[in-house]
Amino acid sequence: MKYRKPLLTALAASALMLAGQVIAQDTTPQDTTPQSTTPQDTTTQGTMPQDTAPMPADQTTATMNTPSGELTVHSSMPTPPPAGPAPSFEQLSDGARYITEDQASAYPLLANDFIYADHNRNGRISKDEYQRWTAQK
Repeated sequence: MKYRKPLLTALAASALMLAGQVIAQDTTPQDTTPQSTTPQDTTTQGTMPQDTAPMPADQTTATMNTPSGELTVHSSMPTPPPAGPAPSFEQLSDGARYITEDQASAYPLLANDFIYADHNRNGRISKDEYQRWTAQK
């Protein structure tokens, strides 16, 4: 018991010294801030000219200087697939009294909202639940 206290003290002191050295290391952070938010019509040696077509409103562009040259990143959300009108309950359920999760995959919007449409959380959608979901859609 008498030897524990000096051992713990030495261990704590060495841990603090090591932590101080780790924190004090000299690191140079890379510049990751976007320099531009619109496409530019400039060319850099060794790169292709950038596209000058108008960008969608939800697309962003970031240009950064890297050790190997200029890097331009274009980012946007993909366009959602066309959904069309909701199919009838009978079509999705194959004549059954409820729609399972596998059957709901035939209509992507319902498959995405399956948990929300399954109001009583029993793992299947009844005709009333489906009608309530289509009325809110």
